[in-house]
Amino acid sequence: MRQLQHLLVFAAIALTSNILAADKPTEIATWLETSLHRVFPASAPGEKSLSLLAARNGRIAFQACVRNGRTHPLAVECSIADVDDLKPRVRFVGLVPMPHLTANTDAKELDGAGMLPGLVPDPLLPVTKATIGMNESRSFWITLNIPADAKPRTRELKIKLTFDGGKSSEDLQVKLEISPFVIQPRHDFHVIHWWRGEATWDYYHTGMFDDRWYELTKAQLQDMLDHGSDVVYVPIFFNRRETFQRPCQLLIVNEPEIGQYQFDWSEVKKFVAMCKQIGFTRFEWSHLWIYWGVENPIRVYKKVDGKYVMLWSPEEKATGPIYVNFLRQFLPEFKKFLDDEGITDASYFHLSDEPGSGQHIENYKRARAILRDLAPWMKVMDALSDINYGRQRLTDIPIPMVSSAKAYVDEKIPHWVYYCCSPKGPWLNRFMDTPLPKIRMAGILFYRFRAEGFLHWGFNYWHKMEKEEIGDPWHDASNGDWPGIPYGDPFMIYPGPDGPIDSLRWEVFSDALQDYAILQTAGIKPDDAMLAACKTYADFPKSEEWLRMTLAKILRKR
Repeated sequence: MRQLQHLLVFAAIALTSNILAADKPTEIATWLETSLHRVFPASAPGEKSLSLLAARNGRIAFQACVRNGRTHPLAVECSIADVDDLKPRVRFVGLVPMPHLTANTDAKELDGAGMLPGLVPDPLLPVTKATIGMNESRSFWITLNIPADAKPRTRELKIKLTFDGGKSSEDLQVKLEISPFVIQPRHDFHVIHWWRGEATWDYYHTGMFDDRWYELTKAQLQDMLDHGSDVVYVPIFFNRRETFQRPCQLLIVNEPEIGQYQFDWSEVKKFVAMCKQIGFTRFEWSHLWIYWGVENPIRVYKKVDGKYVMLWSPEEKATGPIYVNFLRQFLPEFKKFLDDEGITDASYFHLSDEPGSGQHIENYKRARAILRDLAPWMKVMDALSDINYGRQRLTDIPIPMVSSAKAYVDEKIPHWVYYCCSPKGPWLNRFMDTPLPKIRMAGILFYRFRAEGFLHWGFNYWHKMEKEEIGDPWHDASNGDWPGIPYGDPFMIYPGPDGPIDSLRWEVFSDALQDYAILQTAGIKPDDAMLAACKTYADFPKSEEWLRMTLAKILRKR
């Protein structure tokens, strides 16, 4: 019930809003927006006409908007006629509170000037009816899927907005130009989003790995794949430094005698089978050393008298005999499991997350030497930014932060990229106040700078930061940790009653990955003149007009 209450609250959140109390028109205004404009409660009406250009085998979204200038609430329903072949989906754009702007960021790099802090449009609620308060603007998010065999032509689409249960209505016209261009599936660029299984059972109050948990997790991971993430994280270990009473660790580890370990892979096998059924063909595995320095092993739990306890102290040395003994027993069985599942070559492995410079490099070297000795078959990838990890080939796939990627680009070191809480300012990111055209540039920038993949930590991190205490993503998108955690960074989806509620940011990022596929399908070279304005992950075009014109050059090319 709590999740349903959230939906109802945010669908009608502005019933008590009076943001523009001095403005008292009597009319109802309607208009259309692209997917790259947030419609805030105080947004002014725009144009009633909209022209869109779409590729085949792709999708495109836009918004139908309403401003209620009356003195009493307005019931609105949105529908679109005669487009069943485009599999239309209509959702209402909900509002969530954003008490603070992203810190250390110039106003020109932020969205919602004069409207934020305040309510920000973000969750896409699966309803087609809503109630809009007085002096308030809201929007419906409409997604169309263009079949690969659609006839190239221009179509006139009719969007119907019905008010007060059918007492009045208005039609809005969208001109949709379907290009002959057919998008081919993206290849050689992989995307990972870390998800948290314990967030699901703590928020929904399910059992650990019970049927309800698997049902909810399957829906989340299907949503992840549908939005362009093609590598799924498999939490065989609990990749957190804080102690949890209910850690999300799929691998069952027993210790019948001190230093002697037994491994039960049944839950891992069940989870991998589910991921394969969803459609995942690539798998990412837990880190083997704890993050921020490679100073300690990953926390591994066993069950004693019904409680989860660690196999060793959190202060155990990273390459000490206790952990090396564990690895000697674990790694051969891990390899056998991967071989039996036929996914060894489709797997990505981690040593330790976000090691820094100086001593951290030496710690990383020692740990990597152990892996080369015990598991020479294991290639590793890690989020790290110091160029020396790439220069010295300490990791097989370095993943620098976008603000550090230029050194890897300049030295032509193959790499992925990531961002996490930072960088702020002009850099590419996707916070709640990041302008949507800036988020949408992600795919073009990844392509331009020849990144081979993207990694992000926050798919459904709904806990309060570093605590086994579930937060409230509907009311605090910083997990209680602003200004360190910008609003919107910890998660891309909201918890709905029976599955994920997509965010507006998540949809736009998915469209950015589609842009990557468009460039790839068209055979555009990363150093093509049309992309020359993209100079770094901070210095690049940030306007919808540039995006529109660039994509049109490709989609209208005959």
